[in-house]
Amino acid sequence: MKNQKFNVTGMMCSACQAHVEKAVRSLEGVESVNVNLLANTMDTCYDENILNNKTIINAVKKAGYGAKEYSAQNEEYSESADKTKKQLIWSIVFLIPLMFVSMSHMVGIHIPILENMTVLGIAEMVFLLPILILNRKYFVSGFKSLIKLNPNMDALIALGAGISTLYSLYGFIISTVHNMNIHTASAMGIHYYFESAGMILTFITIGKFLESKSKSKTSSAISKLIKLTPKTAIVEKDGEEIEVPTTSLKKGDVVICKNGLSIPVDGRIIEGDCSVDESAVTGESIPVDKSVGDNVTGGTLLQSGYVKVEAVNTGEDTTLAKIIKLVEDATTSKAPIARIADKIAAVFVPTVIGIALITTVIWLLVGADFGKAISFGIAVLVISCPCALGLATPTAIMVGTGKAAQYGILIKSAEAIEIANKVKTVVLDKTGTITKGEPAVTDVLPYIDKNEFLKIAYALENGSEHPLGEAVVKYAKENGVELLKAKNFRSYTGSGISAEIENKKYYSGNLEFIKKNGNKFDNNSIKELYNNGKTPLFFADEKIVIGVIAVADIIKETSKDAVSKMNSLGIETVMLTGDNKQTAEYIKKAAGIKTAYSQVLPNEKEEIVRKYQENSVAAMVGDGINDSPALVRADVGIAIGAGTDIAIDSADIVLMKNDLTDVVTTIKLSKAVLKNIKENLFWAFIYNIICIPLAAGVFYSLLGWQLQPMFGTIAMSLSSICVVCNALRLKRFKK
Repeated sequence: MKNQKFNVTGMMCSACQAHVEKAVRSLEGVESVNVNLLANTMDTCYDENILNNKTIINAVKKAGYGAKEYSAQNEEYSESADKTKKQLIWSIVFLIPLMFVSMSHMVGIHIPILENMTVLGIAEMVFLLPILILNRKYFVSGFKSLIKLNPNMDALIALGAGISTLYSLYGFIISTVHNMNIHTASAMGIHYYFESAGMILTFITIGKFLESKSKSKTSSAISKLIKLTPKTAIVEKDGEEIEVPTTSLKKGDVVICKNGLSIPVDGRIIEGDCSVDESAVTGESIPVDKSVGDNVTGGTLLQSGYVKVEAVNTGEDTTLAKIIKLVEDATTSKAPIARIADKIAAVFVPTVIGIALITTVIWLLVGADFGKAISFGIAVLVISCPCALGLATPTAIMVGTGKAAQYGILIKSAEAIEIANKVKTVVLDKTGTITKGEPAVTDVLPYIDKNEFLKIAYALENGSEHPLGEAVVKYAKENGVELLKAKNFRSYTGSGISAEIENKKYYSGNLEFIKKNGNKFDNNSIKELYNNGKTPLFFADEKIVIGVIAVADIIKETSKDAVSKMNSLGIETVMLTGDNKQTAEYIKKAAGIKTAYSQVLPNEKEEIVRKYQENSVAAMVGDGINDSPALVRADVGIAIGAGTDIAIDSADIVLMKNDLTDVVTTIKLSKAVLKNIKENLFWAFIYNIICIPLAAGVFYSLLGWQLQPMFGTIAMSLSSICVVCNALRLKRFKK
């Protein structure tokens, strides 16, 4: 199966979206198709042995739209926006005199020559004609969709403006033949609706312009990410600094990064020191100090310093490029909740055309003049808004995923957002998730002079490659302990080590190893260390134990707070660890976790997640290869960003920082997004449910309410703008 993304042009509303999806889905070999109205894109998955891109593009064109293989659309959008702006300005220029000519007598301005219906009609047509020409795309698109029996929103606009113009032309002919003035024509029920046609087209263009401006703001997060990578980079070749396009960089190139510039590649520092602002990628606001051997990420900002970086990943392989792709994929995916709107949108426009026709016929049957009946029918056409339905979900998803990316939270799909909203159980891997994932010294218990003890411990463990020994060495270095010379170093696998320091033999290892070497030790004195989940390292000479250093994988500073917040949200927290029961119980108690499973094997993690799924929606948070089956099994898999590539690939959501509070942020943001989607859908539905009967004249007989077509157009445009603006409120979301 092949996954392919396309740009789709010509879509104006959710009906268009439904037609494109239907056209492609009907092709043999298509497994899935997802069209995004907001981004004007289409994601397809198809059997390349049966289909190819050209066939899919032709199917879209046959449905009345345009398509091409995906490419960035920033320039195209800018040109389109400028064109719409010019179209709008000139439409308003001609609409103002049209409105003056048509309505001057209604506001007490009497121009004798315009009281003649023939002169009035000619004057109105002169000003209307440029508006019709400027906005001809609505007629071209609308009538094309009607011919193909796939009517869209443009069809409603074209019918509304077209019928207004045709009926006015009919009135013009009648009034000219009989040489009527406006008073005689009014008495006979003859009215011009040229101004209605002009206002319908102008106001729909105003609405589209404002809507496109609002929609562009929803994708600002992606635009900001794209702008992070500089267009050029400075590389060192044969001792010279050369400026080259970033796109030409390849693995192994030496890139020079200077103060105040963005780093163009993922790489490793080979010379220099610097301070890097990684907030755009990880969401972490505090700059990170880097030196030789440290890794840097493309798109991050060099705040101070001068470094040479050896390129490791360039172009589409950089972390930033992958983040952009993840965010784009999420914004173009569909949440299950959107299916309701999609089903309605597919039949919305034909239904509205039917309602408009029935409305006109009913008003004619009850004795209304043809002009009034037509006015009600046109109002129904132009007030109905399938756009609001089509925009309700993707706008909220796009803003929500963009906001998440700002906090270093990468959400891979809209479905993940919807499911995260329902999470009631969070299963947490211990090592690297709740804890830091690396051992650190927690207690130093010397039985001789502390400084002398640390010198001996440092000298012994400096020759060891064991993680516990490395923790001791790190502690000694951080505390400025002097390094003594050790000779005749020997390692005893699984037990400990020995070496000669200043002509005296010393041992380090577990309790059993120390006892075997003739050292007696009271086990009761270290029970508390064991009970607190710590691992004691014993140090002795040939006669006595000289001290104990306790090492543990300590809890991250934010883990306790994160667990507390999850508990307050009514979420059950569960910890899985391969450690012994004592360690598990200590971490459970220290972090405030409700349930802990100890000595869990990798395959058992998946089984435990499956067990919790029986009664609730369960999320799994992990960072290792052994977490992958559980991440896939969970309703929502959340990978810690510093974890393995396999864990990240298996997850639905990736946290760029090693911060468990981002799990809480993810759940709260998902709730905010789902609430926003429901508000948008409610508004879209309630707008059409109220406005269509109002436009049809249901309240005219009872309350005298009649909605003029021109005001219906304004209301229709405002409905879409309201939906987009409501989605933009998500930008205010804070951690």
